[in-house]
Amino acid sequence: MQRRVSVIRIVNFIKLISSYLLSILLRKPVYWGTAAFVSVEPTTHCNLRCPECLTGQRGLTRDAGSLNLPDFSRIIEQLPPQVSYLTLYFQGEPYLNKELFHFISLARERQIYVWSSSNGHFLTEENIRKTIESGLNKLIISLDGTDQETYGKYRIGGSFETVVHGIRDFTRIRKEMNSRKPLLEIQFLVLRSNQHQIGEIKKLGKSLGADRTVLKTAQFYDLSQENPLIPEEGKWSRYKQTRGQADKRTSVLGKFMIKNSLPNRCFRMWSGCVITWDGKVVPCCFDKDAKHCLGDLKTQSFKEIWHGETYRAFRQTILKNRKSVEICRNCSQKV
Repeated sequence: MQRRVSVIRIVNFIKLISSYLLSILLRKPVYWGTAAFVSVEPTTHCNLRCPECLTGQRGLTRDAGSLNLPDFSRIIEQLPPQVSYLTLYFQGEPYLNKELFHFISLARERQIYVWSSSNGHFLTEENIRKTIESGLNKLIISLDGTDQETYGKYRIGGSFETVVHGIRDFTRIRKEMNSRKPLLEIQFLVLRSNQHQIGEIKKLGKSLGADRTVLKTAQFYDLSQENPLIPEEGKWSRYKQTRGQADKRTSVLGKFMIKNSLPNRCFRMWSGCVITWDGKVVPCCFDKDAKHCLGDLKTQSFKEIWHGETYRAFRQTILKNRKSVEICRNCSQKV
């Protein structure tokens, strides 16, 4: 059974890549496969108030809420067997949904690689054991500083010591349970306020027993004015200063603009999608407010949505004029 599933997924991925390349050549959407990567949102609620997060700033205009187990079961049943990776994260803190462990277990029963991302404030011993027992493949913990002062400049309302203690407990309990999973990854969002700690975070991650420590560039929303959190220009910033020149994509005289030249293509539109807690299918993780709803699983099947006219039209727009799509104008995806 496992070998059969693997073959189906490999064939699907070949179909995705070949149809994507043909679409770029023809400048019209051709899609032979189905989604390989899907994100499902457990909740929009969060305990922190991070300044560049719509959830943290309570800035989402769509309905807030949490996914329940019956709805997740219906979602997972509709997903095609070709789905290889499931991300249980979009907006919000996943551990605030008590059904999270059931979500993971259901997906793992279908031999899907499952990972999630957390701010690390709910790593109690009970939650750690449930996480390991659920079969989760990878857990990312955000740790954007090596001390409370630096960490707290972005993770408003967060406790550096709580997160560090949770990571230590996680690696200890995982060892006690003689388990290799989940892979534990510390993610360091590079900001101007913490750039000086890049070397330190790698050492800290190693001392805590994390399997990996990854540096990530940050996304910002208002580029029209100075922002003390935007890193200095270089490899850790997605943006460059406009030197007082107008951004040709938005006609706004801004202080910063994305470095990405935004070519008319995006593999994400062929390889996967995001499903909000209430069943809306959106193109990718940049559509945090679900402004580009491609379908609703409450009234449509996943297959109908994936091959539907709304999705086809959106893919066509990406191939013809990606810069015309608002969520794309702040996107770092180049392929």
